[in-house]
Formats: sequence, structure tokens, C-alpha cells
Amino acid sequence: VMSLLWQCAIVLAVVAASAANEDFNVDCEKHSIKVTWKVSPELVEHAARLFLGHCVPSTFSVLPTGEGMATFHYNLNGCAIKKRVTGKKHIYSTSLTYRPNRKPKPAAISHHIKCVYTRPEGWIPPFLIPAYGSAEGHGGLVFHMALLNEDLTGLAKSSLFPLGSFIPIWAAVDQKDHQPLLLLLEECVAATTPELQSASPVYPIITNKGCLADGKTGNSRFLPRYHSSAILLYLQSFKFALGEEVYIHCKLVAWDPEVFDIEKKACHYIKETGEWELLDDPSQSDLCKCCDSSCKPRLKRGVDSGILRHFISSLTKLYAAPVSTQNSQDVTIWL
Repeated sequence: VMSLLWQCAIVLAVVAASAANEDFNVDCEKHSIKVTWKVSPELVEHAARLFLGHCVPSTFSVLPTGEGMATFHYNLNGCAIKKRVTGKKHIYSTSLTYRPNRKPKPAAISHHIKCVYTRPEGWIPPFLIPAYGSAEGHGGLVFHMALLNEDLTGLAKSSLFPLGSFIPIWAAVDQKDHQPLLLLLEECVAATTPELQSASPVYPIITNKGCLADGKTGNSRFLPRYHSSAILLYLQSFKFALGEEVYIHCKLVAWDPEVFDIEKKACHYIKETGEWELLDDPSQSDLCKCCDSSCKPRLKRGVDSGILRHFISSLTKLYAAPVSTQNSQDVTIWL
């Protein structure tokens, strides 16, 4: 299905470069990128210092003129190529560089490379598998939660993560015939028990009604949404109960996608600016200022009728099978 969808995509190559545009060519293919770069004779002996992202040339040849021809042909998910989904576009970007010195010293030559694909109508990521770690809640809504592989193209095959590596966690609510919904992670903690207990040690991940606290102490962040009904948490693995099974408990909330407040938000910390940012609308990031203090709930009479909260827990354990439960608010996903 995915290949058929991509056949309908319009592919554009956008290159921002300095004077010598004619010296290289970019071909944005369906699943890969091919860049050919003609370099001066002076750079031929330094071919190993030519990079597309962090990848060296796939092939390199010396032309009769003494110039060199570097060819980079790699999958779009490789070479540290960055992917961004915005509106109806899938944008892949990277840099074509000559680095005579190792990082962190800057590149002597740098060209920005971008491939832009038009997202097919109705496209959703291929890992959306109904009934995988699902729970049916009030109003017939079905929630999902799972660990993804490192390139976000499918479910994780292992639940073992080296310390400091990133753990992609996906959560979603089925839209079905409902009005548009916004999926939020209101709270998430790590624990060593499948059910939260008062005596259980916990590691706070998301607190304060949607504040990604671990993004301030570590490098965790939310990834751009592909749809309001799903959210991707890019969690950096941390020191906690080393050698033990770890459960990640999250409280999920389905909400009106047009309404944000200090209780209904997804905020992550941007270390470059030293400020909290609202994932869905950075212009409203003032709602995240309470993340450093207390995002106190408003006083209410009764219960909000539009809010559906569900606790979903995932156990990081190798070679276990998925378990799904319906008509329950408490679900354990065994990975």
C-alpha cells in the first residue's frame, strides 16, 4: 500500500548552495536520495572528507580533467537525514559538505540539500496497527500505545535500549466517526511494577499536565505530529532500576484540537533557547511557563464531559507478545 501511495507523490528537489550550483545534482527518488558532486582536483585526494549528512560517497571516480566525481546514493532514512512532516509535505533535509577537519570544526564547503514530497491524501504511518495495545474507553474511543523502531517506520523488534539512546513512543486515539480529536500525554512515569503502587520507586517523564520534564534534565522531546490524533515521544533512555524490567505508565487524554490551556497541552523544553515550547502552536508557548512551577487545575463544578483519560502501561521486555484489552481503562502492552 505504501509503495502505491508514494507513486502518486510529487517530488521536488530544492537546493540552497553557493555559486557553483552546476557542480552537483540532486535526484530525489521514491525511497532514496542520489547526489552527484563534481569537485576540484585539489579535493580529489581528500575524497574521504566529503559527506552527505554523515555518509561518505558511495562511489568516487577521477575524471579525465583531473576533477573528481563523488556519488552519494542512500536511503532517506539513513545518513542522519532529517525528516519533517508539515501540512501536506514530507520534507527531508541534510547537508553536502567538505570537512577537512573533524567536528566540531565547521565545514569548509557546505550546501543545504532538501527533498520535498507531497503527502498522499489520507496517508498515515505504516505502523498504525489496530488492536495493537489498544483499549476501548468511554464513547467507543480506542487508544493505542507502542514502542517504535529507530526510523519510525514500524514497531520496535526489541525493547532493550542502550543508556542515552532514544526510545520512540507512539500513542494515538482512533478518530472513526468522531469529531477531530487531539491526543495528549498528560502524565508519564517509569516504574518497576505493572501497576503503580505508593511504595514503588518512579521516574517522572511527563508531569504538570503535559510538561515533558525529562526534556529539561535530558534530551527527550516531542516529534512533529503527522495527525492531531497521535503523538510521538522521543524519550532518551535514562538511569533507573538498571537490570530490572521497567514499565512506562502514561495517562492519555483526548481533547478538542482547537483549545489549549495550562491543563491541556504538550510542552517540551528547547535547550537552544532555554524556554518551554508548545508542540502544536509555538505562538502560544506562554501556556508552558507554568512547567517550571505548577500548572494548577482550574476549579470546576462536576466533570468535563469531553475528557477521556486512560492509563496505558508498557513493559520493556524482550520477546514478549502484545496483549490487548477492550472495555477497560487499564491496559498493559507487553513488548
